[in-house]
Amino acid sequence: MKEYWNNIYETKTTDQESWTQVVPKTSLRFIHSFHLPKDAKIIDIGGGDNKLVDFLISEGYENITVLDISFKALQRTKERLGDRAKNVKWIVSDINHFVPDETYDLWHDRACFHFLTDEEQIKRYIETVQKSVNGYLVLGTFSQNGPAKCSGLNVMRYDETTLLNAFQNAFDKIRCITEDHLTPAGKLQNFIFCGFKKK
Repeated sequence: MKEYWNNIYETKTTDQESWTQVVPKTSLRFIHSFHLPKDAKIIDIGGGDNKLVDFLISEGYENITVLDISFKALQRTKERLGDRAKNVKWIVSDINHFVPDETYDLWHDRACFHFLTDEEQIKRYIETVQKSVNGYLVLGTFSQNGPAKCSGLNVMRYDETTLLNAFQNAFDKIRCITEDHLTPAGKLQNFIFCGFKKK
């Protein structure tokens, strides 16, 4: 899978990637609502070359980690950030094999979780989140009205009930919303975003 995703980032520009957002408005709204201190430990799962990290740095957050399976995606982001990249912890890892060595105040994931289609992978992801998050979780996945595939791969689609059931053992729901994401190619993809707080 690392080769697969490295090839995606090697052969596509940012404006050819369906997940590209100029401003990650929904993610930022959730994060702002938590009123986290600037030294809060924040991890962005599947951060790739998205721009959430740019905004978090600009807003003064000091303890940011970005994880992605693709070295090339992270390299692209580092180049974009320039000197600011040194203030971020970069992790190249398949989320299925990620073993955190610290706990996080915020775990953010837009469009990574829904690529896990195997029951054991999903279970392992949930267990990792439960063990390594002591604050908040923001999860964005394709909704039941979203596409069944992305970048040539099958995905899981969720609604509020299935997301709550997945994480209810360790988290309380704050709120869930759905939104249409307009891809650079002009296609609409329906997402569901849920914010949770650790019990």
